[in-house]
Amino acid sequence: MSERRLLVVGAHSADFVWRSAGTVAAHTARGGEALVVALSYGERGESGVLWKQEGQTEENVKRIRHEEATKAAAEVGAEFRAFDLGDYPLNVSPESVGELADLMRDFAPDVVLTHPEKDPFNPDHPVAHEAVARARLLTSGAGVASGFRTAPPPEFLAFEPHQPELCGFTPTVYVDITPVFKRKVDAMSCMAAQQYLQEYYAQRADQRGNHARKVTGDERIRQAEAFHRLLPNVVGAL
Repeated sequence: MSERRLLVVGAHSADFVWRSAGTVAAHTARGGEALVVALSYGERGESGVLWKQEGQTEENVKRIRHEEATKAAAEVGAEFRAFDLGDYPLNVSPESVGELADLMRDFAPDVVLTHPEKDPFNPDHPVAHEAVARARLLTSGAGVASGFRTAPPPEFLAFEPHQPELCGFTPTVYVDITPVFKRKVDAMSCMAAQQYLQEYYAQRADQRGNHARKVTGDERIRQAEAFHRLLPNVVGAL
């Protein structure tokens, strides 16, 4: 069983669910530990259904989003934490980058997942990418002895954006989520404020499963999630 640690950082509280919940579930099913961090709740830009309720307030939307994300994370065996930095626009201060770096030093993830650096349809996703990339560098230092606390540099991957072609996203890793796909569906079902995305991302998992089957020839793969390695992986042999 694995004892590896997986850290997923999204701009908004539901981002991890659509793009990586299956991978998180596969990771924890193998004995790994997973932590999901949201830099904001998406309370302003991604909670339109909640704002249709008469007398709705921003604090109540945040509360609902926190409960949804916590429940979704639990469905896939992960812990959820929120920075509550605000959304649309998401602004990550140097102090918040430092807090994220401290979290990385404490958690010492083996793998970090976040948004790709480009997204012409969402102002917050590239900001989240930049913050995570900087925090990761601050966590690992320069690869030599440093005068501050460090952690081993984790693998660094971007999860699939909503419109990959327009974000310059090319898959370099497929994760087979067939055995845990129901857990992803259950996690998506927790996000009542964004029900309109549940069918889309279930279909995307089927499509990526098709691609993964063609790559491997393994007919048992039915659903998959796609990622792009932001740094090379190092192996002892091919």
